[in-house]
Amino acid sequence: MSEKIAIVTDSTSDLKKEDLDKYGIKSLPLKVIYKDRQYHDRVDITPSEVYESMKDEIPTTSMPSPQEIEDLYTELKEDGYTHIISIHISKGLSATYSNCKMVAKEMEDIEIEVIDSKMLSMGLGRLVLYAKDLVAAEEFSFNEIVEKVETQRDKIEIFFVVETLKYLKKGGRIGKVSGTIGELLNVKPIISIDDDGVYYTFTKVRGRSQSIKKLSSIVKDRLKDGKEYYLDIMNAAAADEAKELKDKFKDIPSIKEIFLGEISPVMVVHAGPGLLGLTITELDE
Repeated sequence: MSEKIAIVTDSTSDLKKEDLDKYGIKSLPLKVIYKDRQYHDRVDITPSEVYESMKDEIPTTSMPSPQEIEDLYTELKEDGYTHIISIHISKGLSATYSNCKMVAKEMEDIEIEVIDSKMLSMGLGRLVLYAKDLVAAEEFSFNEIVEKVETQRDKIEIFFVVETLKYLKKGGRIGKVSGTIGELLNVKPIISIDDDGVYYTFTKVRGRSQSIKKLSSIVKDRLKDGKEYYLDIMNAAAADEAKELKDKFKDIPSIKEIFLGEISPVMVVHAGPGLLGLTITELDE
């Protein structure tokens, strides 16, 4: 029997709706929850609406429900798909992966592989696009694609800085990052994600401008001779600084593509305005 493979992700991938539609990728929205209302991430709420509301109320977030996941998987099965590769935000940052894994085990007559990206934002997004390319090539089996995606995961790194750690603390996403005393001294942790998919302090610098310079130097330190890269620069209400960072890399030949974007409303809730981050993806040979 020939394999018809679907790709599923979630809204924290930061892939644009037009790209999801263009490539036929399905995305499960997480939720932004206020005391009296609820929104679907990147569907009926924007990052700017979250920024505006924060002075009155900091919302909470939630993962897709098991029923929503089952509905999507069932829809794909009814559309004739025989296999699903479902790639999601790090299980160290959200229960989305766990919910998808639980539902996948109960599905019949369709094979589903749920992959923990151990990342978020365009780290996850690049992994999803890589999987899409492998499916589109029609050269690899389902199992081969899963193996290649898991290998490619190790070629993607994320680094970011936030204006304040209070949102990560409030949302319980602080992970292995520490810095309460440092914040008083204007010490900014450069945050990355470890092998467990949890935030940790990669290094520390003093002040916002130095943190942006450090992000730039981290990228340049990681570029290897003979390799090519994608660079994704993401922000939360820091568009000017993101553009400034992008300009530092525009003449580097080994960077084949630079994407400038804004993180999803759900991630704004946990990072707060002022986040500036980047994803470095080493291209598959």
